[in-house]
Amino acid sequence: MKTKQKRNKPIASLSLDLDNIWSYLKNQGAPGWETYPSYLDIAVPRFLDILKQWDLRITVFIVGQDAALEKNTKAIQAIASAGHEIGNHSFYHDPWLHLYSENEIEEEVALAEEHIKRITHQHPIGFRGPGYSFSPAVLKVLARRGYEYDASTFPTFLGPIARAYYLITCKLSKEERKKREALFGSFKEGLQPLKPYQWKLDKDKLTEIPVTTMPIFKVPIHFSYIMFLSTFSSEVALLYLRIALWLCKVTRVQPSLLLHPTDFVSLEDVSELSFFPGMSVPTYKKLAIVNKSLEIISNQFNVLTVGQHAKFAVNGRKLPVLVPQKR
Repeated sequence: MKTKQKRNKPIASLSLDLDNIWSYLKNQGAPGWETYPSYLDIAVPRFLDILKQWDLRITVFIVGQDAALEKNTKAIQAIASAGHEIGNHSFYHDPWLHLYSENEIEEEVALAEEHIKRITHQHPIGFRGPGYSFSPAVLKVLARRGYEYDASTFPTFLGPIARAYYLITCKLSKEERKKREALFGSFKEGLQPLKPYQWKLDKDKLTEIPVTTMPIFKVPIHFSYIMFLSTFSSEVALLYLRIALWLCKVTRVQPSLLLHPTDFVSLEDVSELSFFPGMSVPTYKKLAIVNKSLEIISNQFNVLTVGQHAKFAVNGRKLPVLVPQKR
């Protein structure tokens, strides 16, 4: 299944947010998250096997709380041992990180770093906020701590719709709901660039690699959305991906595409996540869709880690510079 890389292929990057069962339950207000249930022992071998088949090295953003728990050590170490880049996905995976003070953000990022480095022996150079949460304070902390890139922006107009659906289906108190008022951002998130740029942070700059949405239409194209579409038709879901990649080429967007562990498991494996979109798709079908999607992507692009993507973006280029605004 390996494909030969060609010099004339455009580049793309691929990442996986290693969100765990407990983080979904916590954000949904469902009971049982306090015991930190994990499916990493199921999901990690599956995605490592498929990535190995396609000879791909990607970026895996790890939650510090998972790295701190001994029961997850073997699975997380296997990711690093397979040669994948390890990124920081915060410690507590709270998608209201943009509400934290700068000191709280510093503690959150540093604590995650500590546990990630301890078991992977990699010092993260990239960060993705949970729920695509970021703020000027988050970016300042990252620049100060020597991070080379952030990958937290998600340029889509659908944020308020996703937030409305989430708040309707979750079981949270008024206080917890207030924390999530800016979850997934506003309609103006759709105006953010799809191509890499740099944040201006006083004397520092930080490269931003946005999570790619469909050019022009700014609708999601990450794998979980493909899985959701596959509940209606696998053929339509894959056609949707092909159209999105074609638009990326037409508009010269080098896509940065996103996976989650839920793309490799179903209700057969994790009955607790029945509320999560796409979990009714059988495991065998999900794995087939991921496999076919990686074939489509690998045939059209040279697939890099997000760290490599960031280096490529700044190498010999003058990127646009933006000033971050408070959400």
